[in-house]
Amino acid sequence: MYTNEELMHRCLKLAKNGRGNTNPNPLVGCVIVKNGMIIGEGYHKKFGEAHAEVNAIRSALENVEGSEVYVNLEPCSFYGKTPPCTDLLIEKRIKKVYVAMLDPNPRVNGNGVKKLRDAGIEVEVGLLQEDAQQLNEAFTKFITKKLPFVTLKIAQSLDGKIALRNGKSKYITSEESLKKVHELRAEHAAVLVGAGTVKSDNPELTVRLAEGRHPARIILDGNLSLPIDSKVFSDGKIRTILFYSARSEKVSKSARRKLEIWKKQGVETYPLRTGPNGKITVHAVLKKTAELGIASLLVEGGTSVFSQFIKSGLADKLHLFVAPKILGDGKGFADEIELKNLSQAVKLRKVEVTQIGDDQLITGYF
Repeated sequence: MYTNEELMHRCLKLAKNGRGNTNPNPLVGCVIVKNGMIIGEGYHKKFGEAHAEVNAIRSALENVEGSEVYVNLEPCSFYGKTPPCTDLLIEKRIKKVYVAMLDPNPRVNGNGVKKLRDAGIEVEVGLLQEDAQQLNEAFTKFITKKLPFVTLKIAQSLDGKIALRNGKSKYITSEESLKKVHELRAEHAAVLVGAGTVKSDNPELTVRLAEGRHPARIILDGNLSLPIDSKVFSDGKIRTILFYSARSEKVSKSARRKLEIWKKQGVETYPLRTGPNGKITVHAVLKKTAELGIASLLVEGGTSVFSQFIKSGLADKLHLFVAPKILGDGKGFADEIELKNLSQAVKLRKVEVTQIGDDQLITGYF
């Protein structure tokens, strides 16, 4: 016999299989139990395709009537890309549904549970709720605030440097940490870097050392100063988005030529407003990113970009990889943040420290 907690943990584990493929939908797993035995299970595999409950019922080894269903997110109650899962559960005469958390989507939020209860199905809400909320933290922010969930990924030396003074940063951390970074990329809808990072390292920003699909690439190049043949633009592998200052294409023929070439290569280009300092504001970046349907963003550099996200209060989470190296007079990730006193220091919550190879990974929330 399984405990309720074990079955909901199974739902959460199943849900994680959809990472990188369900954006902007949530991660959902479902387990069906009858007479103490698991007779079916499934998860939401891809945006626009069948939901977890549907896949679990399709996999069932016997008739699901009278069974108990465990799901980490409240079943949907409206027609979207697919029919409501509540209707299917009612049709199949499910006896009881265990729900870890209510759906934060205002169109559902409690309505799914009410619909099931009105149909005579017993519903219990709150089993492993905290774990479920953490799993779908990106979806929750995206659906409630209309902004993507922002995670900063920073690799630095023991003395707090993310690059040498000349901008070079390949590679500060270990192979094990690099593999972890690729796993993080696969879990996010998009990865973002500034022009300085592209100039210094000419990265591909793809997933090569882990399983999973490539995230979209977002490049911030306010002045359209990047080389035409930068790898992120010319490899033609994945969706690539360029944000730039509208002023740039108006004052420079070479800038307009670059845009024409990049567009022909399939790059999506969008002019954004700039702040008093002439730089694209991160709020404008996030607003446009959300409009493009991107629910989660992994920010990978550099100093100016990291500093802006932290100063603006628009970063949600931090993954800080610290290598046992000393780089001396290099660049720090927060060099553009000026504080008058210690009381203004940015503090992290829910901090965890884990060992990855010779490096340490510090994870926390802003």
